Parts: sequence; C-alpha cells; structure tokens
Amino acid sequence: MPLKQILVHMDADERSLERLRIARQLAHAHGAVLDALYAASLVPLAMPYPELGENAASLLQRELQRCAQARAAFERDMRRPDGTATWSELTVFPLIEGFAEQALFADLLVLGQHDPGRQHAPDVPPDFVEGVLAASGRPALVVPYTGQFEALPRCIAIAWKPGREAMRAVIAALPLLQRAERVHVLGWGAEPGPLVQGPRLDLRGWLRLHGVSVQWHREDQEPADLGEVLLSRVCDLSADLLVMGCYGHARVREWVLGGVSRTVLGSMTLPVLMSH
Repeated sequence: MPLKQILVHMDADERSLERLRIARQLAHAHGAVLDALYAASLVPLAMPYPELGENAASLLQRELQRCAQARAAFERDMRRPDGTATWSELTVFPLIEGFAEQALFADLLVLGQHDPGRQHAPDVPPDFVEGVLAASGRPALVVPYTGQFEALPRCIAIAWKPGREAMRAVIAALPLLQRAERVHVLGWGAEPGPLVQGPRLDLRGWLRLHGVSVQWHREDQEPADLGEVLLSRVCDLSADLLVMGCYGHARVREWVLGGVSRTVLGSMTLPVLMSH
C-alpha cells in the first residue's frame, strides 16, 4: 500500500523534532501528505478540575506555553525546502483515544518511544505507543527516545512469525522495503510442516512478487529471551529499521504487551515499524 497520509505525534519534548524530521523526509520521498498532531497534557486528566485547586490555573498556563513553543519549533522546521505539513492540536481526552481516532485515517503513524527519564514532565502517558497501536489498528514507526536515524532505511530486518500482526507490519513497510538495499528476515523455531499439496504461498514469494529480495535467517530453537536476542541480531546486521508485529491483549481497560513486544519497545536502539 503506498504511503499517502502520514501522521506524526508532537508533544513538548525536543524529541518531537526528530520524529518530525523523519516524518517530513518520508513524506517528501513518497509524495505523502504529512500531518502533525500535538497531543500532550500536564493536567492529571483523571482528576476533575476543581480538585486541582490552586494548581489548575498554573498548570493550564504552562500547558499553553509548552504547546506554543512546540508549534513555534514546528513552524521553524517547516521553512525547509521539503517542509510541508499541517498542524493540529488534540482537544479531546483521554489522549490515547483522541489520537487513535485521528490515526484511523493515516497510512503510517510516527510515534516516539517512551523515555523513562521524563517522569518529571509526565505530559504523555507511558503506554501511549501501545495504546494507540491497539486502539487504532494502524501501523506505526516508533522512534527511539535518543539518537538520530535514517528516514529512508537502507538495511531492514523483518522479525517474522506467521500471523496477521507480522504480515500487517510487512504490508505497511512495503514502500520502505522496496527502496531498501538489503532486507533480512529473521525467524525462530522449526519450519512448519506440510500445509498444502502443490505450490505453497510464503513470505519470500510474496515479497519477490513485490520486487523485494530477502536474505533468510532461521534458528531452530526459539530462545527464552527472544526480545533481547532479536535486538542483538538486528544490531549485528547493522539494520536501520526493524519490522515486526505488536502482540498483546486487553485486560481490564489496559493494553498488556507480549514479552517480545514489551522488550523491543523498552530497549530498542533503532526505529521499529510495528502493527497490531
């Protein structure tokens, strides 16, 4: 599916500008429309305003200032030759549900990994990424909270586990895969047994039909610490991007990640394109 609409999450942190840069360059390369959506709040959203007492006015004022600063930084970035995007501010809460509603109409989201060091300014929920993935069903390019990265990856690794989550991630990444110089597929566990008589459809053949050649890496045994092993293998390959499904389940109004997804989102050192 071609990239025609990209939605990038903006907040008051300077890392928003790295996400914006990547999203801007992606949009320019693929001829896509780029929309920036500011979604952040310093006000404890579960608490009614009267209970905030004297802090309410100062928190709201600070929030307005942070939003204005973020928009000013966005407008400066848009002065670049490839800088064409719209700016919107989320006015409904909770943040995750509001952002997810807008995300429904994007081909790709650009989100930021949660930074545990930002506890002094909790303006974005720590489960924002997984919440948006689960609520919207849209693929997201998750950018680490530190470092600078290639917007147009030359080496891509696919973490392959046959299933809808992984396949949806691969489909979403197809425009990037078609431009990459090298694509690696990583799998664990024994090869599946006979499924059909005659030609069998598989990922390698599907990618070949779409103009993508891959190198396949499979290990017979799946390690207990698969998330850490996956990140290590990706590092060994010098990959610029990891493509994988996001696994988890709902439990009492919260999204609980599977072990590999949780490890990758917590320890990632390169952008990850995920889909639930």
